[in-house]
Formats: sequence, C-alpha cells, structure tokens
Amino acid sequence: MSIQEQLSDDLKVAMKAGDTLTKDTVRLIRAAIQNAELEKTDKLNETDVNVVLAKMAKQYRDSITTYQDAGRNDLVTKEQSELDVLLRYLPEQMTSETVHKIAAKIAEEVGATGPGDKGKLMSSLMPQVKGKADGSVVNSVVTELLESLFS
Repeated sequence: MSIQEQLSDDLKVAMKAGDTLTKDTVRLIRAAIQNAELEKTDKLNETDVNVVLAKMAKQYRDSITTYQDAGRNDLVTKEQSELDVLLRYLPEQMTSETVHKIAAKIAEEVGATGPGDKGKLMSSLMPQVKGKADGSVVNSVVTELLESLFS
C-alpha cells in the first residue's frame, strides 16, 4: 500500500473515530503532497512523497525548537503531537552510524582530500539518503568524517 493510500485510509478511520489530531494532520500532509504534485506537474513517486514528509518533519522540529525558546509549551505540545502523527508515514530514518558508513565509502570513491571537498561528498551522498536520513544529521556526520580523516 502506498503512503498516499495509507493516508486516505487513515483519514477515513480518524474521521469515523472523531480523532481530530490525526484527521487534521493527515489533511495537512495530503495538502503538502498535492502542492508538491502541482509544482512538479506530475504524480509523485514514493521517494518524492518521502522527501515531502521529511521536509514537513524538519519544519515541525524547527517550530518545536522556536516555541521552546519562546516558552510556549502549549504550542510545543501541539506541534510534537502533529510530528508524531507525521512520523508514522516516514520510513525508518537511518542512524548516524549508517550514514557514516555510506559517507566514508563515498568519500573514498570521490577522492575527498579534506573539508574543502564537503560539497562534492554531499552531492554524491544526498541522493542515496534522501528521505531516509535527516539533513542535519547527514551534514554533521560528513563534517565530522572529513575533519577526522584529514586533520
């Protein structure tokens, strides 16, 4: 079952059960996917849908951090609840150790010689981990890898 089919089914279940949180969050997710399809002018494949979901998860995390800094615990709770619903649809995220293994292999393949090759390494790595690993995790792993290998 595709993510979009799962979203439709979960929306129906949430509406019947009166689960407002799930209903509203699923509607937001479906709207984000539809907007991405309009931009692309084509149906999204599963990878593209995962990218949309990962982007939404990042936005939720950023909002949570902002609200925590502002002392708005009511909004932190709301955003965290919506993020929890969203995470049901994202594939299991790669651990930093897994990203590190892939990055080390690619660093060898592209001949990275120091921190100046971060762009070259990231451009080869991101297509392999897109939607499967948080971008900030990938960035920190690559930075750490390049610094440890070439310092």
